[in-house]
Amino acid sequence: MFIETETTPNPATLKFLPGEQVMASGTREFTSPEAAEASPLAQALFDLGDVTGVLFGRDFVSVTAAPGVEWASLKPQVLSILLDHFVSQAPLFVGGSAAGIAVPADTDDEFADDPADADIIDQIKDLIETRVRPAVANDGGDIIYKGFREGVVYLQMQGACSGCPSSTATLKNGIESLLKHYVPEVSEVRAA
Repeated sequence: MFIETETTPNPATLKFLPGEQVMASGTREFTSPEAAEASPLAQALFDLGDVTGVLFGRDFVSVTAAPGVEWASLKPQVLSILLDHFVSQAPLFVGGSAAGIAVPADTDDEFADDPADADIIDQIKDLIETRVRPAVANDGGDIIYKGFREGVVYLQMQGACSGCPSSTATLKNGIESLLKHYVPEVSEVRAA
């Protein structure tokens, strides 16, 4: 088995492509060793001690190195863990599937959507899903819709995109321009 690696716009994050499906749908981000306990693979990566983030995508795993860690020494260790995992066909999550993992509902009232904006919100979500999410996944990240209020769209960046030096430019110049073009009610995009 051969695992390709790609750089991302975030110098702290590398994207690993095992050449097979990682997640059947969606993404899953781990930002702490405690969160990584849901996945033997994520836990093994955090156990290296130099990893601060892991994101599973459809066909990739993004790994973020701790500040000051050189990829020259970390990359072979990450590759070894990924090879062991995919060659052995070990389960990605504890219990053998993601079915037993409950993701808490987003109950943050700060970004609560107004039911009167349902059509606008559907347009925004569709554009994010079809136009933005695939592009962000190419860079080893993901983007999550958090809310729409008074013309402002709130989005959360994950994986390689979280903490990336160019993520603000991506939000403002790329995503904001796209959404404003197709959805005139959008006046601004902000990070949530």
